[in-house]
Amino acid sequence: MEIKFIGAARTVTGSMHQIKVNGTTFLLDCGLYQGKRKEAFEINRKFDHFNPEEIDFVILSHAHIDHSGNLPSLIKRGFKGNIYSTSATRDLAQVMLRDSGHLQERDVEFVNKKRKKKGQNLFEPLYTEKDAIHAMDHFVGLNYRREFEIGNNISLTFFDAGHILGSAVVYLKIKENGKTITLGFTGDLGRPNLPILKDPEQLPDVDYFLSESTYGGRLHDNPKDSEDQLAKVIHKAVKQKGKIIVPAFSVGRTQEIVYALHRIFERGDAERIPVYVDSPLSVNATAVFRMHPECFDTETMEFIHKHEDPFGFNRLNYITDVEDSKRLNDLNGPCMIISSSGMCEAGRILHHLANNVENPNNIVLIVGYTAEHTLGRKLVNKETSLPILGENYQLKAEVIVLNSFSGHADANELFNYANKFDKQKMQKLFLVHGEIEQQEIYMKRLSENGFNNIYIPEKGNIFTL
Repeated sequence: MEIKFIGAARTVTGSMHQIKVNGTTFLLDCGLYQGKRKEAFEINRKFDHFNPEEIDFVILSHAHIDHSGNLPSLIKRGFKGNIYSTSATRDLAQVMLRDSGHLQERDVEFVNKKRKKKGQNLFEPLYTEKDAIHAMDHFVGLNYRREFEIGNNISLTFFDAGHILGSAVVYLKIKENGKTITLGFTGDLGRPNLPILKDPEQLPDVDYFLSESTYGGRLHDNPKDSEDQLAKVIHKAVKQKGKIIVPAFSVGRTQEIVYALHRIFERGDAERIPVYVDSPLSVNATAVFRMHPECFDTETMEFIHKHEDPFGFNRLNYITDVEDSKRLNDLNGPCMIISSSGMCEAGRILHHLANNVENPNNIVLIVGYTAEHTLGRKLVNKETSLPILGENYQLKAEVIVLNSFSGHADANELFNYANKFDKQKMQKLFLVHGEIEQQEIYMKRLSENGFNNIYIPEKGNIFTL
């Protein structure tokens, strides 16, 4: 068996790993790389490390675009096989990939207007919304904890990763040369005690393990403190009569924030302020959440029994129309605007930031991971000059980061998950989906605690297992 690391190797985005075994070639994830615009476009439009026509199937850990977002491109370039995911991931991917295709078209249209005026060659979108719709024909939805034969002596079982709705830790059993090999892949690992979702499930012992390492050297605040921290931000905005601008991923983080606000306002822990979810994708994704209560934890199910809808409450407004979105610019605080994307690289959040970052009474609330070279990371770093929609804006608003809402396991949670495996059985452990500084810290900790043969692969590295 051979594994090739193609994406999310010493970086956080573009998850993609190729496995060859028993004459079968398949991918674990097929995500979009996110970073510097020109570099990202070049990486995403090329499949330099393999021929898409030769991929037999794809196993998708979850619907986030950095894990699923290049599937339409794969299909455009000749892939004809199945895409295996959980049922909830399939339903989320339907709305997320269509939205991604729409954004690809819109972004290229915007760029091409400028290029046409300069007499330059026009770009083609990476893929279109129509391509994304076509991609859904390839999806096969599977249940958690059910073993399925998906290839030549290859069986797949999904376990709940607790990261976003439908997210899965992948467990493979592969028979090769009379032996059975087991391989685990986290995708992205969630956290215990997160709102809405069940806690991550432990895999059986494995011979080989591919682990995300996004926060391999950092600790988060306790998720149980997240609502208290959010209530304090609301108090601050009310006192300042300011707006709270929240860049949030449309899937997962937006629903968690809305659910937390519902609970805060029900308990009277903060003043009720108008809340606007300005993202068509968030609206559609929230509808998918309502379809999959099997993914909810006990606390959320009890909440559903007491309330009609954990994702809707008095003074919450879901915005889809563009004109309604523009009207938010004229609002006076206090209020909260939740909009995508979480890394501030596209979508309506850019307009809200442009209209609000220069007001010192306003707050930009960061509640998720931001990759290197993104506008979101510039906000986290509190850079004074921010490039937004082709213009520079001065950061005068306060930036507050709440990592208690993070959907990624922190350093202790990653280690506690890995430490439950039989270290003698595990032959190799690969750290992926992380920046090298975090990975080296995590690698040192694993090594000091009895793990052997730990690797941090670079893009293009091939290992024979």
